[in-house]
Amino acid sequence: MGSVFLPHLHSGWHVDQAIVTEQERLVVVRFGRDWDKDCMLMDEVLYSIAEKVRRFAVIYLCDIDEVPDFNDMYELYDPMTVMFFYRNKHMMCDFGTGNNNKMNFVVEDKQEMIDILETIFRGARKNKGLVVSPYDYNSKRV
Repeated sequence: MGSVFLPHLHSGWHVDQAIVTEQERLVVVRFGRDWDKDCMLMDEVLYSIAEKVRRFAVIYLCDIDEVPDFNDMYELYDPMTVMFFYRNKHMMCDFGTGNNNKMNFVVEDKQEMIDILETIFRGARKNKGLVVSPYDYNSKRV
């Protein structure tokens, strides 16, 4: 149900504008399909924390079938992918999974997700392109 309440980006132009125009907050984009199980779980978490992180992060959803423009560029081959941007710069995070470009797994704990967003935001404010996640997902991945 979270996907109903979070803003959707319906074209490549909308995705670009969301990333380019936000100058103060971290831009979080969940790429995937609203009907996918992983996306639904992640959307619930993102929706539940959206109000708590509104001062330093803005959250958007983008359907990879409706907007295929970024599928090749960002290698969006997983059912659900979360990417982070700050001042038009792609932010990378080391989750211990080997893929620092994006989060392609569901984080079900709300506080855990808030901590991740806060860590990425703090690193971004210090002009770091890569930050280390406060949690190691190497052993948690299936």
